Amino acid sequence: MRKLLIGLTALALASPAVATTLTEVTTHGIILTLGDMEIPVTYTPDGKFTAMDGQVTGAWRIDGDKLCTSSNADPNETCVAYPKDKKSGDAFLLETPNGNVQVKIR
Repeated sequence: MRKLLIGLTALALASPAVATTLTEVTTHGIILTLGDMEIPVTYTPDGKFTAMDGQVTGAWRIDGDKLCTSSNADPNETCVAYPKDKKSGDAFLLETPNGNVQVKIR
């Protein structure tokens, strides 16, 4: 179960977004909801992120409307598109290759 959660977290982190949404995501961070677990994700300006209390660490970059990530849980870069015009406090469903994930921008 733990590996599944780490994998889903990594995939969700790889999700793309529009510039405004991606700026909000990478500036404020997000909270992923997987089942009944809330997982805070923090991004730093130097292109790194952490999740699951530091158990998942990795790199991020913006590619157009996509957020691309790689991590210690999944070293292959994954890019996912985020919805347009979301801001801090907004919640939305993010479609990832491994299923949908609830995301809230902090």
